[in-house]
Amino acid sequence: MVIPSLYVTKQGIDKLMKIAIVTDSTSYLPQEIVDKYNITVVPIEVVFNNKTYREDIDLTTSEFYELLQKAPELPSTAQPSVGEMINLYDKLAKEGYDTVISIHLASTISGFVNNLKSAARMIDNINVVVYDSHITVRLMGYLAQEAAKMAQAGKTETEIIDRLDVLRNSIGESFVVDDLKNLVKGGRLSNTSAVIGTVLNIKPLLEFDNDSHKIVAYDKVRSMKKAKLKAEEKLSIAMENATHPLRLLVLDADDPEAGDRWADELHERYPDATLDRSYFGPVIGVHLGKGALAIAWIRDFDKS
Repeated sequence: MVIPSLYVTKQGIDKLMKIAIVTDSTSYLPQEIVDKYNITVVPIEVVFNNKTYREDIDLTTSEFYELLQKAPELPSTAQPSVGEMINLYDKLAKEGYDTVISIHLASTISGFVNNLKSAARMIDNINVVVYDSHITVRLMGYLAQEAAKMAQAGKTETEIIDRLDVLRNSIGESFVVDDLKNLVKGGRLSNTSAVIGTVLNIKPLLEFDNDSHKIVAYDKVRSMKKAKLKAEEKLSIAMENATHPLRLLVLDADDPEAGDRWADELHERYPDATLDRSYFGPVIGVHLGKGALAIAWIRDFDKS
């Protein structure tokens, strides 16, 4: 059940507002969270040899990585069309929603957000707020989850957006990519000098730059073990400087055993921190490739 939020208009008249939360499939939210908070998830598509699969609907993560290993060419991804999104927003309006907050993957790695902002200007039967998460994967899912929780609790659009800004600004991450070729071919790596890693077997450490919000390589070392230690150094600094509890996240690209081991190690080091496990699904896996690992952190929205 969605509890309408109370919104005070300029005329001073109290009006009940229903706020819907939309995100895309790269949020990799567990189904129980989607159901609990009534989040609408739109699938992004992966295209192998002209055959299209909707992420997590037509293609599971394990099936994707099997196809990726055999594919002669790098698959592509396709965002939902503007027409599809307009139809979705129209459907939500007909269901009685007054506002939709649509939270999507970083505009620096996809044109989806900018396309949606253009689409929003064509809609007059519902207020559409398009929110650039500046990130993707479960970190973006956390933003959608918190927004939906607040909408159910009766918070206003302004309160929700302000909270999302606080959480978004607290995000940090370190990706360790086993093979750079997918990122380079897909044009998703900003400082392409890191390509040297594919020749020298150097493991690059990637992050979303805080200013440009683009994926950049911030360091590189010669082994996965050393790369993980470098990533942990970055996390350690974040934990020491944080003025609020941080929630930790470990992600893997079709290597759950490696992800679980890393999560266990971090749990021993930070036993009081909430630590979640997630994964790089098909759409993000297209760019990172098999074997990638990451640790990430965000202000713990359940504690502060």
